[in-house]
Amino acid sequence: MWRYPVTLCGMRIRTATAADFDRLPEVERSAGECFRDIGMPEIADDVLPTPAELASYPFAWVADDPEPVAYLVAAPVDGALHIEQVSVHASRARRGIGRALIEEAARAGFPALTLTTFADVPWNAPYYERCGFVRLTPDELTPGLRRIRAAEAARGLDRWPRVAMRRA
Repeated sequence: MWRYPVTLCGMRIRTATAADFDRLPEVERSAGECFRDIGMPEIADDVLPTPAELASYPFAWVADDPEPVAYLVAAPVDGALHIEQVSVHASRARRGIGRALIEEAARAGFPALTLTTFADVPWNAPYYERCGFVRLTPDELTPGLRRIRAAEAARGLDRWPRVAMRRA
């Protein structure tokens, strides 16, 4: 059994506390800036989740040094743990921190992890495939994943190809 905090990739991975949630929108904003470089400024400028919205997730982990520099929030969906968001501050990107957070989520005791993401963005679906996720066909979507995808489409995210993914 894992005890917190866990040190992975030179960062401390731990369960988020109430004090962490105020810092996480800044992490999200920084992480989103890279979308400008690939012609998706709307994603970089998207409305940030509020600290209260982030705190509402039943599962939340941060990587800190000593302040949070990355986070993952998730909730159960149809028996799997659905990763709603993984964000790493741009100053700490490409160091394995996101993968460490995913591995921590995998230890939460669910039979699978799911997520939705942009299909063609290199640090989205192709990255998650390297982390062991597989793309789901529309017929493979559970009712909960269908609802999530419909909500994303309503927000305009389907302007760019999106995909649901699962990792056993």
